[in-house]
Amino acid sequence: MQASTGTVDAAEVAKFEAMAAEWWDPTGKFKPLHMMNPVRLDYITRQIAGEFDRDLTGPAPFAGLRILDIGCGGGLLSEPMARLGATVVGADAAPRNIPVARIHAEKSGLTIDYRHTTAEAMAAAGEQFDVVLNMEVVEHVSDPLAYLTACRQLLRPGGLHLCSTINRNAKSYLMAIIGAEHVMRWLPKGTHDWTKFITPEELFDLMSRAGLDPVDRKGYVFNPVSWSWSISDRDLSVNYVTASIQRG
Repeated sequence: MQASTGTVDAAEVAKFEAMAAEWWDPTGKFKPLHMMNPVRLDYITRQIAGEFDRDLTGPAPFAGLRILDIGCGGGLLSEPMARLGATVVGADAAPRNIPVARIHAEKSGLTIDYRHTTAEAMAAAGEQFDVVLNMEVVEHVSDPLAYLTACRQLLRPGGLHLCSTINRNAKSYLMAIIGAEHVMRWLPKGTHDWTKFITPEELFDLMSRAGLDPVDRKGYVFNPVSWSWSISDRDLSVNYVTASIQRG
């Protein structure tokens, strides 16, 4: 399936196209995501388990759940969801990401339905999911409200929407732009546009206007001393994640 236009920003897609081959290199351009992935997965799995009453210590705890990883990239989140027993669709507007994700899943013995498509195209086709993972994508689209509305349309009543992004303030400019792109050179310069960052209050408002019911938000906090990430109830100053429900 080919990606349609809509909220896709062609310039943003091109940035990630250029880095597609490095998705699974933990020391490459996606090093920040590899470092953050354990805390992302901790939040995601706990939220899904809580919403759908699943025991994470049991075998295949997400069996029977259909999960969409929108903006899946190379599959850093799609693969763990598949290992937990979910039926997973990974979608990305950048076509070069899809073969990278497919090859890695095949080598890992995982069955994941990877597609070059968009949230809008899938919503128009009537696709429905129990969970939509919308991680580090909303700051790259041209129309966040239209995009979040499409994500809501993709959820079954009672479905769970998990969305992470970057706050917009002086600290996030220092950490995500100056620090990550210019000093540490974890990401190519220009990967992020600070003016497209979204505050937690703005994101909650957008989700409500899109028809979602926001129920939780947490911060991802980087500790430069221990060189590790943790989840915070209070510090949402840079990276943060939200949970919302499709009430139907």
